Amino acid sequence: MAEVTDWFLTRAERDNDAAWVDRVHPDRAWSEGNRCWPLIDGVAYFRELHDRLEATRESDLVLFTDWQGDADELLVADDPTSSVVDVLARADERGVDVRGLIWRSHWDKFGFFSRENRTLGEELQSRGAEALLDMRVRNGGSHHQKFVVIRHRDDASRDIAFVGGIDLAHARRDDHRHLGDPQNEPLACEYGDRPPWHDAMVAITGPAVHDVETTFRERWEDPAPLSRRPDHWLADKVRGLDRSPDPLPTQQPPPPQVAGGTHAVQLLRTYPNLRQARDYPFAPGGERSVALGYAKAAGLARRLIYVEDQYFWGNEIAATFLDPLVDNPGLHLMCVLPLYPDLEGSSRTPQLLGRQRAIRDLMEAAPGRVSAYGLENEVGTPVYVHAKVCLIDDVWATTGSDNFNRRSWTHDSELTAALVDRADGDVSPYAQALRLRLAAEHLGRLPGDPAALSDGQDFRVIVPDCVEPEDMVAAYAASADALEAWHRGGRAGERPPGRLRRLEVPDLPLRTRIWARLPLRVVQDPDGRPWQFRKNRRF
Repeated sequence: MAEVTDWFLTRAERDNDAAWVDRVHPDRAWSEGNRCWPLIDGVAYFRELHDRLEATRESDLVLFTDWQGDADELLVADDPTSSVVDVLARADERGVDVRGLIWRSHWDKFGFFSRENRTLGEELQSRGAEALLDMRVRNGGSHHQKFVVIRHRDDASRDIAFVGGIDLAHARRDDHRHLGDPQNEPLACEYGDRPPWHDAMVAITGPAVHDVETTFRERWEDPAPLSRRPDHWLADKVRGLDRSPDPLPTQQPPPPQVAGGTHAVQLLRTYPNLRQARDYPFAPGGERSVALGYAKAAGLARRLIYVEDQYFWGNEIAATFLDPLVDNPGLHLMCVLPLYPDLEGSSRTPQLLGRQRAIRDLMEAAPGRVSAYGLENEVGTPVYVHAKVCLIDDVWATTGSDNFNRRSWTHDSELTAALVDRADGDVSPYAQALRLRLAAEHLGRLPGDPAALSDGQDFRVIVPDCVEPEDMVAAYAASADALEAWHRGGRAGERPPGRLRRLEVPDLPLRTRIWARLPLRVVQDPDGRPWQFRKNRRF
């Protein structure tokens, strides 16, 4: 088993000397002695977040970022007092210092949610919390980070951070049955009126909480205006919205190492080169440690690279995995992706072109060793895969906000937690348990009642045929083939267990590929690197 230093980026390899996040541990670029656990799907995350926020008291600190937010989204089903705005506002009213950075968002008519994000910010401000609309992004870009930090004045051992892909928004409160969130959000017609939604977060306790907090402080203390657009300034003035971040309280030292905590955690981030008179003071020229982290870890892969992602687009993403697949004939790449893009209309074809460029190239380079699947629930409705998870050789595990595309690796702000478990053995217990938990869900072997899932569940018992990575490759293929045969046979007889459907990789004609290149490059998957990096095709 490689050492942590082999899997993680060094300070020099982060390639951002201005990053604040590594200052507290100058001899390395990660934190040791943490305890982490995955929160799969929105019901699990929202319940844990709700309970942790409700337990805060006077002089505690709550920091959050959000790409999309809905004030009325319930964190606990059938509890009308558990809406996002109520839980956060009640904490502030108890004397908790609540601060939020909500992406301002592009216009609703372009398929975004500026009204919803503004409403969340307005309602929190009206009740005393300081939640600001942040548009300090590259043109056409977004703040895509989704994380929450909770620090306690009197007991640092209770401090916790949540990092991943789940926004405080409609459609996210789903569980492993994937029946959808009653507070739904419309997607493409294939996903129905109540789109099923698969997602993931990681809960972090220990010194790494300080690192996540530092990432928030970097953005909060950026002296640039929250938006440079005059219409934003005027609209905020009319509505009486706060545009000036108040100073944060002095940052406390990192929480103590957790007793028995064996998890080393490295934060990987993306910030773009802004191309303006100013730049991020904590990332001049941008930071691309997400892309650099994946490239380093992929170079160590020997058995299995397992990805769950919303997109997986483009030649440059494929290139990260191409050499490892070619150089290691025993290496497999498995991807779990949405069966269909999230939107209909003109944006769909460029997305399919991006997928073709990535997956087809890899399948041709490593025949029989690259597989792609989508998910459907028990009634045949496709499940929208929004998770951003990567697992390599049961050692290196990531959960974050970044997607596998150039936009997330260069253009928008992103935050991902990479984790290696230092427990003795040839595998990381954390990475293996997460892989098997996901396999149990996708193979349809979890209990029907979500409450029957216990915290200490040994998923090796539930999916013994997936313990070895190569066996999981075979188990996914067999499950998908059985379900496909059932569909082709007119759905006669009992439905085979499992959710996996083989993903059809598009074969777009030349004329379509030609016209779709420009919107893919400019709108769907833009490049936020300095021109020197683009020219040399490096991150």
